[in-house]
Amino acid sequence: MATPTPHREVVAVAVSCPRCGGPVREPDLMHSDWRCSDCGSVAPLHIAEHINQSITESVSQRIARGGSRMPLWSLWPLPTGWTVTGVAWVGDERGGVLGTAVACSGPGPLGDGPGDILLVAEEPGLGLGTRFAGIPGPDPGPFLADVMTEAPHAKVKAGGHPTPLWSVNSPKDRSAFAGEARGVWLYAVAWPAQAGYLLADDVVLHDLVEHTPSELVYGAPSPYLHGRA
Repeated sequence: MATPTPHREVVAVAVSCPRCGGPVREPDLMHSDWRCSDCGSVAPLHIAEHINQSITESVSQRIARGGSRMPLWSLWPLPTGWTVTGVAWVGDERGGVLGTAVACSGPGPLGDGPGDILLVAEEPGLGLGTRFAGIPGPDPGPFLADVMTEAPHAKVKAGGHPTPLWSVNSPKDRSAFAGEARGVWLYAVAWPAQAGYLLADDVVLHDLVEHTPSELVYGAPSPYLHGRA
């Protein structure tokens, strides 16, 4: 009798360029890298088309199997009424995971409608965080050079460590903060802009690669992770 194989969640994903969101071409005989017609050689962005506990665990396991130390940050505990609404990663089997994103949605902190927050962790030069923040270039450094002499504009606890974040000059429809955690960039981008006030509270970020809580609550896929931003 054949031994049954363990069930593994098949994650349906949309693949695109992390820097512009455009289509990418897989490596072929002419090119060894994934390529975007506008951005050139890039690592592919994979956005899970749906979100639930099995998909989140599958992505966490993918990161761990590849030996990547890239965190998969999520709000945890979730603020009252908030849910996890999307997950994405950047990379391939050859290069491993170079960046991650988790979307969360819930009631805005000022009681003025729903809010969405996207948490991005990435290696320098990837460009995913700056794209969602709405600022040019692959890294936030030029936008942080002046403000990092000021007091942080937001403070979170990432992986148990106090982590300062500074506001970057994003478009008016959102607020965006950037800093560093575990040796890579950390972005927190909120829609609408006033949803960023959530970060004024004692927000805790948990790395889902280390442990994916079974109590996580999931909601409808984030429109911002899936192309609106």
